[in-house]
Amino acid sequence: METTAFDCSVGEQMNGGSQYLLALFIVEHREAPPVSPSVVAEAVGRTPATVIEVFHQFDDEGLLTYEPYDGAELTPKGRKRAEDLHKTYVTLSWFFRSVLDLDNYESEAMEMVGVVSPEVAERLATTLPDGGRVAEMSDGAGTPSPSSGAAETSDTAGTSDTAGTSE
Repeated sequence: METTAFDCSVGEQMNGGSQYLLALFIVEHREAPPVSPSVVAEAVGRTPATVIEVFHQFDDEGLLTYEPYDGAELTPKGRKRAEDLHKTYVTLSWFFRSVLDLDNYESEAMEMVGVVSPEVAERLATTLPDGGRVAEMSDGAGTPSPSSGAAETSDTAGTSDTAGTSE
């Protein structure tokens, strides 16, 4: 069987590291920055070396600051991008859970977060039983806010379900 560039992790090529940025955003809400690459690596199911490589790229792009042996912290530019990704992630999670009834809705949302445009996410949100208020219900760290009345999602926002995905 012939292999193509798409065979070596379509999600990784298409999302441009969105999972790493989203995972860092979520972890920063659970523990004080800087965040160790190994924590993000565990969250996205990759090696710490891979995460460090992505952190260097994001540091060059001004999305985060990375200091070896210390960790990474989102910059204001990176935080804005991660917040946008998080809104899409929450919408996808709820769509996959409430409309498609997927068991692994969080990991599926994590895989697709960088591929789905904000416009598509907004349109998906309008199809949800809550009338499209999913992003508003989130507390910014992967969980719906207590006042939302929505069912809970994991504090790790599906990152634990992504272990073992392809690099």
